Amino acid sequence: MRTENLSGVDAPKDLRSWLTHLAEHGKLAIAREGIDLTDELAAVSKRLERDRAVLFPKPGGHGIPVVANLFAARDWVADAIGVKEDQLLIRFLAAAREPLPVREVASGPVQEVVHKEVDLLRQLPIPKHNERDSGPYITAGLLIARNPRTGVQNVSIHRCQISGPNRIGVLLLPRHTLAYFRMAEQVGEALEIAIVIGVHPALILASQAIAALDEDEMGIAGALLGRPVDVVKCKTNSVRVPAHAEIVIEGRILPGIRAPEGPFGEFPQYYGPRANREVIEVDAITHRERPIFHTIVGGGYEHLVLGGVPREATLLQHLRRSFPNVLDLRLTRGGVCRYHLAVQIDKTSDGEPKNIIMSAFGAHYDIKQVVVVDRDVNISDTDEIEWAVATRFQADRDLLVISGALGSKLDPTTNDGISAKMGLDATVPIAAPELDFKRIHVKGEEQVDLESVLQKDSSAAFASLVARLRPENG
Repeated sequence: MRTENLSGVDAPKDLRSWLTHLAEHGKLAIAREGIDLTDELAAVSKRLERDRAVLFPKPGGHGIPVVANLFAARDWVADAIGVKEDQLLIRFLAAAREPLPVREVASGPVQEVVHKEVDLLRQLPIPKHNERDSGPYITAGLLIARNPRTGVQNVSIHRCQISGPNRIGVLLLPRHTLAYFRMAEQVGEALEIAIVIGVHPALILASQAIAALDEDEMGIAGALLGRPVDVVKCKTNSVRVPAHAEIVIEGRILPGIRAPEGPFGEFPQYYGPRANREVIEVDAITHRERPIFHTIVGGGYEHLVLGGVPREATLLQHLRRSFPNVLDLRLTRGGVCRYHLAVQIDKTSDGEPKNIIMSAFGAHYDIKQVVVVDRDVNISDTDEIEWAVATRFQADRDLLVISGALGSKLDPTTNDGISAKMGLDATVPIAAPELDFKRIHVKGEEQVDLESVLQKDSSAAFASLVARLRPENG
């Protein structure tokens, strides 16, 4: 389902404004009260994941409502930041180039209520999602950490298992939060963090950008919104959090402590395994007077879309630095919006696609397969990509394989994250005769007005035609 595009109109300003927009356009379902937080809430969300967002009043009898499926289609992402879908990556690139620094304010709605005594499952409606998940998980929380040396903040999303009344097990992959934690742990200190739940979609999108170390993704969010993000200082530590968020969990990642976390249903559609991982101790919870809790079903469509679009924009920026003839790219849904990348280019020389493939592998360790296609191939259509591979690719000539590279530890085919990479050059050779690879085309196809050439009542028209074809005395 598509929403009316908001191009030329201010984008919604916070989570509540976005939900209001969805409701006004028939894209928000309201569940009955009392849906169970264990499994049932996720089951309803999955059934609606490509159709509507869904709000759950009093889930499991809890007073705080839960919302899921903020993005059921790619064009919803564009609407959330006020652009047309074909301008989505361009807008994200512009925001990444010219971020707007945050604006610190004295107070905000997110600190209207403060809990210094913490009991996570009693105070927050935290669901259990997939069947074999080890328990309730916070899945849509922005984990904000400060570099202990520079004070610059990083924003990312990590799976957060509720392990006790004030304990959270967290999976830290080899990115910036883990780098900050290692800095702190090396000197025996905890890393101050905050987990922010219920924010404007732009903040979630920005958290997934492949940004440089010490580049605050909140600045990208501000540029997407067209105004700086207002932040307030946490009550128990130095982390700054969005003032207009719904809920904040303040805490510290503890040095020298690891505890079992997992399994958890992840974006590859498999369970991330149980292992000893880092531990957060929660010091306080703050929230609005009547907050809304956002959850993402692990491995669901919202999970893929939210991770895919910002990565696409960042990858496009990375590739265009060296290859300005890169026109567009997509992280395909079948590749879980992480592992398989299709790149569309205006080819200028043979061999160039292989250079682009190698550059893409270097851009992010998650990327496992890259297909490079010509400008006449629609990379939003996986049938078109497969057609290009079928008709323009030869394995003994156009295949690039790299062994022993770093990949995703969530890919069950890797050896603790050590992965092979595969690149496919599915482009036309520069010197090929034009007619050898000229796509067939029916003249006038694009100009056909179906309303004017087709009869409105096909059943009646067919019956009339059959009657005329019968022998006169039949």
